[in-house]
Amino acid sequence: PPAAPRAEPGDKPSQSYIALISTAILSSPEKKLLLSDIYQWIMDNYPYFKNKEKSWRNSVRHNLSLNECFVKAGRSDNGKGHFWAIHPTNLEDFAKGDYHRRRARR
Repeated sequence: PPAAPRAEPGDKPSQSYIALISTAILSSPEKKLLLSDIYQWIMDNYPYFKNKEKSWRNSVRHNLSLNECFVKAGRSDNGKGHFWAIHPTNLEDFAKGDYHRRRARR
């Protein structure tokens, strides 16, 4: 998976939310993450988000819900929340760092 570019703590990342979310998911061994784990990965890799208002989290949720490139991948072990994964038709492109938005072929 593509490595997260390191940013200076005060720098806003130049990547789109799709790219941030995808890189987080691809960095996990199972290629799926809970929403809270996606938030944590973004904050760990982009300190810019640590001290910001929580409104950026709305953008993450919005992107997960409305982009067909992301799919729910089962419930968490405790039943609270779903895992999120990349739709199989987007997986190869995203793994190469190509995050252009295109409809998933279902």
